[in-house]
Amino acid sequence: MQDDRHSRFRDARSDRRTARDVPKTPQTESSAYKLAFADEDFMCREELRPVRLQLELLKPEMMLDEAGIDSTVVLFGGARIPEPSQKDKARTQTLADLSRFYDEAHEFSRLVTERSLKRGGRDLVVTTGGGPGVMEAGNRGAADAGGRSIGLNIVLPHEQAPNEYVTPELSFNFHYFAIRKMHFLMRARAICVFPGGFGTLDELFESLTLIQTGRMERVPFLLFGRDFWNRIVNWQALADAGTISDEDLALFRFVETAQEAIDILDAEMPQPKRETIPGR
Repeated sequence: MQDDRHSRFRDARSDRRTARDVPKTPQTESSAYKLAFADEDFMCREELRPVRLQLELLKPEMMLDEAGIDSTVVLFGGARIPEPSQKDKARTQTLADLSRFYDEAHEFSRLVTERSLKRGGRDLVVTTGGGPGVMEAGNRGAADAGGRSIGLNIVLPHEQAPNEYVTPELSFNFHYFAIRKMHFLMRARAICVFPGGFGTLDELFESLTLIQTGRMERVPFLLFGRDFWNRIVNWQALADAGTISDEDLALFRFVETAQEAIDILDAEMPQPKRETIPGR
């Protein structure tokens, strides 16, 4: 039997349009008269935070489902890492030297997206924070391969317009960091972390913690740039101190190049087997 529940009641969009055209009177001009879901001031009240959290979780989830995104490859990395052609403008020599990871992120995303397209474009979709630097390189590599990519932006006091390479219908904006990080990981089949700052470190350690504690299934976890990460974090010291287990050091691996990372993913995430037709 056809489910026609949605046709039995007047839909919310119709009432929102109708409410705009009511005669202007002291009553209809009052904020109290606005439809609750169409009242921005009401929706931004402190008491509505649980509703906003739910909406911010639900909107991207629904749109990614509707877009047919089944799994992703997540790229974390610094917004300040320049494209190599712009490295002379970098604030520090270290940033200039790190510009090579822009190219590695671009090439890695291109290769991943080529594999995604061979699977129908639903799996292994590149996902970044949607900003500049490594994030731009990731979305750019996907676009150069002719595929889609996701950008998960967040409202910040200074910037953050999405880079031009994010697929427009997969470009999302967030208020809550926590919900944004959930969306990074909900579909992730691999996590790749490039050099970056506080934001990258936050994403790296939250993801590792979820895997370490069994709150997230283990996936390939690749850190690009062994020298950089070993200068930033004394991993062995954590194990020696007993604050993590020796086994925890095996939760991630260092790589230097896009091809090295791709070789690992190809080995750990083989192409799905073709379906065989009985009698053939």
